[in-house]
Amino acid sequence: MSILLGIVIAIIGAAITIKSEAMLNMFGSVAFFEKYLGTEGGTRLGYKLIGILIFFIGVMIATNVFPDFMYWLLSPLINAGRGG
Repeated sequence: MSILLGIVIAIIGAAITIKSEAMLNMFGSVAFFEKYLGTEGGTRLGYKLIGILIFFIGVMIATNVFPDFMYWLLSPLINAGRGG
């Protein structure tokens, strides 16, 4: 089941990345992306970065690496309460 879910999420991420112009036409520009990612094409780049992130999350879910990755990512917060 996680393989199918991961593949679907990866396909959605790839579609967002490939169709960033369509995303811009549907949802409009995002002020945050325009401010921090440049004035020309900042929102397109932002949509592409989101799509790439979603794609990699989908691949990690499909390969069952996502829980280990999240533990590694959050381990400083998880282990912060432990002494020593």
